[in-house]
Amino acid sequence: MQADEMTRWMAVALDEARAAVHHDDVPVGAVVVRDGEIIAARHNERELTGDPTAHAEVLALRDAAAVVGHWRLDHCTLVVTLEPCPMCAGAIVNARVGLLVYGASDPKAGAAGSCFDLVDHPLLNHRVPRHTGVMAESCAALLVDFFAARRGRSAAAEAVDEPLERGASIVRPTTRPR
Repeated sequence: MQADEMTRWMAVALDEARAAVHHDDVPVGAVVVRDGEIIAARHNERELTGDPTAHAEVLALRDAAAVVGHWRLDHCTLVVTLEPCPMCAGAIVNARVGLLVYGASDPKAGAAGSCFDLVDHPLLNHRVPRHTGVMAESCAALLVDFFAARRGRSAAAEAVDEPLERGASIVRPTTRPR
């Protein structure tokens, strides 16, 4: 997958993420691409459905498996706005996804290289190649703005109170005991 294709698919995932805000879900979007075509596009629906597993990645993988007619998605690319959490990373490995592309890193809970690396763990039966940082600034900004609004503050006030670089991460890394 070329860089311009990744950007095009990430733009669709960002549109999906924006749709999550309408039902007060964290704005994360995901698309599954096969042979240059989107076969699934979803966004977080935990608040909407009351389902703790209704993350964009899991929903998109379920839809893609239904389209393909099989659980193996080894010829598919998953494009997601935020680095997957451990649950989603496990689903990505179990679906045998061919390539993972994500925008913003999540050093607080990311399981595709930031906090954990489940998609490339040597003890697991499948390793997923990944490409990171695609439209990271736009992906991170959507999340930063969502949480600032949720706290009842504008993103501008947030920036004045505590400057946050709008780069590849939505949270500042924390020190964890080893």
